[in-house]
Amino acid sequence: MSNFAVQVDRVSKQYRIGTASSHDTLRDHIMAGVGSVLRRNPKNVSVINKIWSLKDVSFNIQQGEAVAIIGRNGAGKSTLLKILSRITQPTSGSAEIRGRLASLLEVGTGFHGELTGRENIYLNGAILGMKKTEIKRKFDEIVAFSEVEKFIDTPVKRYSSGMYVRLAFAVAAHLEPEILIVDEVLAVGDHEFQKKCLGKMDSVAKAGRTVMYVSHNMESVVRLCSRAILLENGSLAKDGPASDVVETYLGRNGVAIKLAYRRVDPPARNQEAWISAVEMLDDQGTPRQSFAMGEPMRFRISFELLQPSHVEIGLVLTNHKGQQIAAPNSRQQLRMLQGKKGSNCIECRWDGPTLTAKPYSVRVDLGNYYRVVDSVDNAVSFEVEQTDYFGTGRWPNPTFAVVSQCTWRTVDASGAPDDADRTESHVAFGSAEKT
Repeated sequence: MSNFAVQVDRVSKQYRIGTASSHDTLRDHIMAGVGSVLRRNPKNVSVINKIWSLKDVSFNIQQGEAVAIIGRNGAGKSTLLKILSRITQPTSGSAEIRGRLASLLEVGTGFHGELTGRENIYLNGAILGMKKTEIKRKFDEIVAFSEVEKFIDTPVKRYSSGMYVRLAFAVAAHLEPEILIVDEVLAVGDHEFQKKCLGKMDSVAKAGRTVMYVSHNMESVVRLCSRAILLENGSLAKDGPASDVVETYLGRNGVAIKLAYRRVDPPARNQEAWISAVEMLDDQGTPRQSFAMGEPMRFRISFELLQPSHVEIGLVLTNHKGQQIAAPNSRQQLRMLQGKKGSNCIECRWDGPTLTAKPYSVRVDLGNYYRVVDSVDNAVSFEVEQTDYFGTGRWPNPTFAVVSQCTWRTVDASGAPDDADRTESHVAFGSAEKT
């Protein structure tokens, strides 16, 4: 038996546009007939009034996969999710869902405005087929995540859009659906809540449940999903690793391709260690691709180990000419890192590097005492802008690029210091680039 969670087979959806209502009564049919006689070219009108939102879209999603659906406005993303959520029927083709489904397609999906937040939690749980005892067990966790405890006994029709989406997402994510579908609705929430939602969806995916995610935020797509599906004009344009599909999408829309986060798929061959993700951040922990001259920057590298072992991480900074101008590594702190079995994370902070105002890319190497075990070329790229970051009125010399100091430390997945094995040292290294 296949382990597909979603099977979409040649799904098409046609809509009629420009018609105010359907002709359900005798009067409607008579008036429609009179109107068609008065039109000079009724045949052309009927063609114009039909549009294909989806056309012959086919794909399969395995159980436990996190898949993004991306594309421009009007590409058919929301229509596809509505078909999968059984809100609308396809014109042709079939879409099969295997498992309990929770979808969040618009603010207040599945909520009854006259009911309180508390009542809507129990209502949504019942719709998902959960027992009252199961919902009660998750209730406090849902309320805490949504941060609307003060208004939990207020009818949701009085909620702001932000409060609506907080509670709706908390319900959808915590009531243990086997398949979670989330549309761009998360854009309604504030930045901190969006980060919390992405973290929750990531944990849902890692727990073996299936996630389908629609967003115009390509950083969150690459962060959350290992695979992406690109829709263009209702047709499937590309299906593959999220980073590759995002780069195709951005390139076709004339956007400079600079991702501050890159998820790396596990190696096909059996390997004792591999890099799983690389993230570039500013000093406040926000993903960035553009920095002022002299502004601190961070690199967060996640990696997997089949067994506990000593490892080192190396970064190789390359300029726009392809020249390697700096190569810090964690072993410069005079000892190897003790990695644990499973997921590990280490962060390198560059303390005010004086880089020329040009684009750069970074390669990440993972090694042990003897050799490089895994390497990711062009893991992240960024630009340095010629600005007076320190506000001194004295501009760094634009002729040279010097990275003077770095700090290494082990962190958890969220970037918090790992106090159990915190490794930190200041290492001087540098390289000059004459332009």
